[in-house]
Amino acid sequence: MRMSKRLGVISLGQGQGPRAERMLLQAVEEGSWVFFQNCHLAPSWMPRLEQLLETVTEDTAHRDFRIWLTSTPSPAFPVSILQASSKMTVEPPRGVKANLQRAFANQLGAFEEFFNSEHSKALPFRRLALSLMLFHAIVLERRKFGALGFNIPYEFTEGDLRICLSQLRMFLLEYHDVPVKVSEYIGVGGIPFVH
Repeated sequence: MRMSKRLGVISLGQGQGPRAERMLLQAVEEGSWVFFQNCHLAPSWMPRLEQLLETVTEDTAHRDFRIWLTSTPSPAFPVSILQASSKMTVEPPRGVKANLQRAFANQLGAFEEFFNSEHSKALPFRRLALSLMLFHAIVLERRKFGALGFNIPYEFTEGDLRICLSQLRMFLLEYHDVPVKVSEYIGVGGIPFVH
C-alpha cells in the first residue's frame, strides 16, 4: 500500500514510552502507520497507550492512520485495546479440525435424515450447519487462550450447538426464505459467516 515511507516502528521497552507517544500522535494527525513491538516489555506505559487510543476516533484521526501492536500474552495489556482491535495469532489452530470432526460426529446424527434429504431447505441447512459447527470449533479452540480476545468468556458447549442446530432447522422449515435476520436476532451463532 506504499506506506513503507510513512511507517514508524519502535520496539517498546524501558524509556521508549515518550518516543512512542510522539510517534503515535504524529501518525494520528498525518495519517501514517505506527508499529509498536513488544508491548509486554512496557507494562508501565500500557495505561498511557490506552488513554491515547481512547481519544482516537474516526473524527479526530486521519483516515489513513493505522496502529499495529505486538505482544506476548500479558496481564498488563489493556483489555479495552483488545476489545476494539482485530487480533491475529501466529500459533496454528491445531484443534479446529478435531473440534469440527467431533461436532459432525456428535451432532449430525439427530439431523442426519434432514441433512441428507431432498427437501428444498436441506441445502441451506447443510451450509448453515457447517458454518455453525465451524464457529463452534473455533470457539472451543480459542478457549485455551482464556479471556484474551473475547469480550465475555463463554463456553459454547455441545448442548448450545445442538440447540442452535435445532433452532436453525426449525426456522428453515417455518419460513419460506432463509430467515437470516431472524436467526441473527435470536443469536443462532455462525449465521453471520454465511453472508
